[in-house]
Amino acid sequence: MSKELLITGGAGFIGLNFIHYMLKQSNCYMTVVDALTYASNPNEIKQLAQNERIRFFSYDLTHYEQLESIMDREYDTIVHFAAESHVDKSIDNAEPFIYTNIVGTYHLLKLLQKGYAKKMIHISTDEVYGTLEKSDPAFTEQSPVTPNNPYSATKAGSDFLVLSYFNTHKLPVMITRCSNNYGPFQHGEKFIPKIIHQALQSQKIPVYGDGLQIRDWLFVEDHCRAIQLVMEKGQFGEVYNIGGGNEKTNIEVVKQILNKLTISEALIEFVEDRKGHDRRYAINSQKIKDELGWEQLYSFEQGLDMTVDWYVKRSMGGI
Repeated sequence: MSKELLITGGAGFIGLNFIHYMLKQSNCYMTVVDALTYASNPNEIKQLAQNERIRFFSYDLTHYEQLESIMDREYDTIVHFAAESHVDKSIDNAEPFIYTNIVGTYHLLKLLQKGYAKKMIHISTDEVYGTLEKSDPAFTEQSPVTPNNPYSATKAGSDFLVLSYFNTHKLPVMITRCSNNYGPFQHGEKFIPKIIHQALQSQKIPVYGDGLQIRDWLFVEDHCRAIQLVMEKGQFGEVYNIGGGNEKTNIEVVKQILNKLTISEALIEFVEDRKGHDRRYAINSQKIKDELGWEQLYSFEQGLDMTVDWYVKRSMGGI
């Protein structure tokens, strides 16, 4: 009998890639929930919903009665991607982040507690750990959670809520914390798509501060493979870090993309740094490698080539 998955945020960047991945790698059926906010891919998810293995509901996690209406079957796993995720927007207005990231997660925990699913994977972020100095070791699952902006604070809050339901109610939950993802279907406000778009339009590419902030880049398909392993082999109550092992300064990434596009670096424009801008993220993925057997298949250069090609084709109407 095929497994039933409930996927929240399935029209977003990582959720959409996960659905594509699971269609290829499994025979499971997927119920997809997404509020179709500005950062979603509505045309893509509606096209995917024509597949007999997918049903789609444009529902909001903050509306509990909507979620309860699709509990017409027992789900093997809730895979919870849905979140407000853009740091700049959280600095301007944190309220949507509080409702979606915390209240929405609480509603899913209520459904899990009622027995509508066998387990839940809560997809989180390395940003909950805060920032690192250049010489600090990479974050492990034991690193203190010290978020520095409203987005990461709401993700940290939802993480703690999930773990509290494991400790208090013994709910079958797991958390993954990933480093910066890149790949197809990411919204244009995010770093790599924005660079590609600005470059293709011959527009200035804004780089915060000195551009020496360091991020650990993870190709989205490698992330999807890790989530599938957690779903199949993960232990309840555990946190699994999923890192790219590719630490790059922001300015390095910008120059690498411009080089691939054979576009001049004269488009780079340094701008005032963002408030609360974390200096460095780095993830230690040894736990998921040792315990679940995960490994990356794509180098940063391979993933970036595929990503740039995808956005170039899309800009030319080829996707």
